[in-house]
Amino acid sequence: MPPELMNTHDTLELIRRYYEAFNRGDRETMLALLAEDVVHDLNQGGREQGREAFRAFMQRMDRCYRERLEDVVLMASPDGERAAAEYVVHGEYLADDEGLPPARGQRYVLPGGAFFEVRNGHIRRVSNYYNLQDWIAQVET
Repeated sequence: MPPELMNTHDTLELIRRYYEAFNRGDRETMLALLAEDVVHDLNQGGREQGREAFRAFMQRMDRCYRERLEDVVLMASPDGERAAAEYVVHGEYLADDEGLPPARGQRYVLPGGAFFEVRNGHIRRVSNYYNLQDWIAQVET
């Protein structure tokens, strides 16, 4: 089956819906926007593949963190195949996450960004970036 053509507007709308679902805590809508074989590059970590791996990642995130993204700015390539987002994470560290400092309900504000590949109307890759050392400094104080 030939790839579904996207344009800048369609891609920006797809990524906007992804972040709106994130902020609502609507994980099923987020997952539905992902390709079945989505690639997820974790910040300063490994690479996971597949919608179910992404589901497991979000379950861990929801257990350990409460986050809302604000000041979201989206950009897309003219062909709609790539997109980027810049945002500010407003969060609360709820439960210990493996390899990180203990959680005590610390609040944090952290700039972040993500890069996307889009194919056939779905997000094919999500690569997230933020300054982990900045986050650690905020939750250790």
